[in-house]
Amino acid sequence: MGRAYEVRKASIQKTGAARGKLYSMYAREIYQVAKNGGTTPEGNPSLKRLIEKAKKEQVPADIIKRAIDKVNSGVGENYEETIYELFGPAGSTLLVKCLTDNVNRSVSDLRAVINKCKVKMGAMGSVSYMYDNLCVVGFKGLDTDGVMEALIENDVDFVDIEEDEGSVLIYGNPTDLYKIKEAITKVLPSVDFEVDEISMLPKERMTLTGEDLDEFNKLVNMLDEVDDVQTVYHNVEL
Repeated sequence: MGRAYEVRKASIQKTGAARGKLYSMYAREIYQVAKNGGTTPEGNPSLKRLIEKAKKEQVPADIIKRAIDKVNSGVGENYEETIYELFGPAGSTLLVKCLTDNVNRSVSDLRAVINKCKVKMGAMGSVSYMYDNLCVVGFKGLDTDGVMEALIENDVDFVDIEEDEGSVLIYGNPTDLYKIKEAITKVLPSVDFEVDEISMLPKERMTLTGEDLDEFNKLVNMLDEVDDVQTVYHNVEL
């Protein structure tokens, strides 16, 4: 299914986490984005996008409000985004994104998983060069020609356009995410963006079978249980 499948699968893994963890992840991210860029969604596009995503994933409004209110009240929390690079079973690779207020805790929790799953943590850059950092926007209502015309008319750059199961997916540089969405919204004012992410997409994918696949699934499930882990990107077709 190509890149579209990988994007959706990554999204499923994130939303498949326990509700409590999902709420906690969004509360942290909303707090940090609001602290860095302002607490008003109209003046902070990143916050607006994050709130929209949280609502789609049925995060309660009071959790969103409390995270923003903490910034307004001057609560001094600070979360740091870190990415860890792993070598999994049979040549598979993973990028594990964490948002944490305690890096030592995150590393300790990840190493506990790594030791149980017999995988290796790589040095910075040892895995990430095999991935593309792209924004991905997916929706229904236009074909490829219509999308390309909308982007060209608004002078918006893109990397690739792909159709998949009735949806169109646009890939671009992360800095062009909002420009892409604005160009499409001009043509489709009521558009519902099914995919709206900045993601790490593998340049090449691989298939695992048997014990290797079992070990990989065990690894991903254990990573998903780590409180500080937000998203796991990987190069395995599932």
